[in-house]
Amino acid sequence: MTTTAVTHIASLVTNDPSLGNGTPLGLIHDAAVVIDGDRIVWTGESSKAPATDNVLDAAGRAVIPGFVDSHSHLVFAGDRTEEFNARMSGQPYRAGGIRTTVSATRAASDDDLSANVARYLAEALRQGTTTFETKSGYGLTVEDEARALRIAGRHTDEVTYLGAHIVSPDYADDLAGYVDLVTGPMLDACAPHARWIDVFCEQGAFDGDQARAILTAGRAKGLHPRVHANQLSYGPGVQLAVELDAASADHCTHLTDADVDALAQGNTVATLLPGAEFSTRAEWPDARRLLDAGATVALSTDCNPGSSFTSSVPFCIALAVRDMGMTPDEAVWAATAGGAAALRRTDVGRITPGARADLVLLDAPSHVHLAYRPGVPLVSAVWRRGERVV
Repeated sequence: MTTTAVTHIASLVTNDPSLGNGTPLGLIHDAAVVIDGDRIVWTGESSKAPATDNVLDAAGRAVIPGFVDSHSHLVFAGDRTEEFNARMSGQPYRAGGIRTTVSATRAASDDDLSANVARYLAEALRQGTTTFETKSGYGLTVEDEARALRIAGRHTDEVTYLGAHIVSPDYADDLAGYVDLVTGPMLDACAPHARWIDVFCEQGAFDGDQARAILTAGRAKGLHPRVHANQLSYGPGVQLAVELDAASADHCTHLTDADVDALAQGNTVATLLPGAEFSTRAEWPDARRLLDAGATVALSTDCNPGSSFTSSVPFCIALAVRDMGMTPDEAVWAATAGGAAALRRTDVGRITPGARADLVLLDAPSHVHLAYRPGVPLVSAVWRRGERVV
């Protein structure tokens, strides 16, 4: 394998506090990174970089870890333009709009769904996302949920079974029957194709008892919990996530003091999804409150056709800094190391020896420009597993 050094980096975000300036970002100025195969093998001051087979001069630009998008819904067909237009004209967002996507997804071919996933992943990669999670949840039958997971698995290892997205239209009058399906035959068909299990614990979807039953059944099949929690209203989702040691509680928009304390004291990451609040004109999550309490926070896109149709992590960083009380440093950490924590990964989201060689070269001297220059395409180059892909 050949070695490559990226040198003369104005500002390198390592996310290793033992490096550089000792902050959570582990910033190193006038830095270099050495890649050997698919791994980082050295970081430090550019003047001290070891000899390598190849050298790329960053010419005073910044390098950050590839973004880790730990929450997306990419196995779908169609879009919900009319719903978005109506919402921007004054109608409120409700969970039931998912049924429109369910109908389109059921009607789509495997090839069309896979091509759709590939399209949005390529879009995200151009914006610096090198690791992502995605879910089922738009099939809501045994066959359609299982095929969604098989399709997702062609594109990522971080696959989540979300049969409990909403109650299937086929079971509109039999909620208990649908929970039995989700925890029985559907789970049996889906578990071999997923790493995670998720549930939308919310008014209009599943209550706390139903969510606990679904997540517990999934855990018995070897799937680790994640929870759509407290997005539209106060509810039991966050407390349930911490109780079951879920990797993440996602949304976390409506939190009590007890919810914040639980997240601060547990191992569950609070994954905030500002694209959803932007697209639904909802109240912003209070990231500052969570961070000040000591909770671990991640930022993700929630890319889906209904409530957050964006694949741009830089956009979410800008929203988090502008409207959620995060500093630029905190937002970049949350979109990289925070996302890795939400997936319980230690090999991504950082630039330190032994980590996977996922790097983003910005056309800017500092990571702060991601919030400072919102909407500007700052990603100049992307390496994934040591290979330059953008």
